[in-house]
Amino acid sequence: MNLEKILAISGKPGLYVLKVQTRTGFVAESLADGKKITVNLKSNVSLLSEISIYTYEGEKPLAEIMQKIADKESKGPALSHKEDNAKLTAYFKEILPDYDEERVYPSDIKKVLNWYNMLQAKGLVTDEVPAVAVTEEVGAVAEETPEAELKTPAKKAKAKKE
Repeated sequence: MNLEKILAISGKPGLYVLKVQTRTGFVAESLADGKKITVNLKSNVSLLSEISIYTYEGEKPLAEIMQKIADKESKGPALSHKEDNAKLTAYFKEILPDYDEERVYPSDIKKVLNWYNMLQAKGLVTDEVPAVAVTEEVGAVAEETPEAELKTPAKKAKAKKE
């Protein structure tokens, strides 16, 4: 599931798709009603691809958690975020058994399920995974950058060395 251009904007309900960047901010389109809004750089904006959930072993990216929900529900809708907290935590425990119960609050679980259901309703729940390469020596994950995107000769040389 690709969450690269999906945004959550503080103070605004729902999710948005990043459309165009401007000098003073960007233009985003609401997933709920399709209306476009301009957002300035002072707004608190989160890319869903950058959000993680705390587990006892570390942090899990939101995309992985949403993929687990999609697998459990066969890409159908998940449990409603309006259920009571006991049902929500039990459901989330099935999805991510090792989530840190002290640092992940019911409000966080509600957001994740609400976001998943919004994406699912718009047909954005897919098996698409962003291209990544695993480096053997370090064991770290790095995004692949096509050579066409590397603008300067110095960047091309650096990429060839890596």
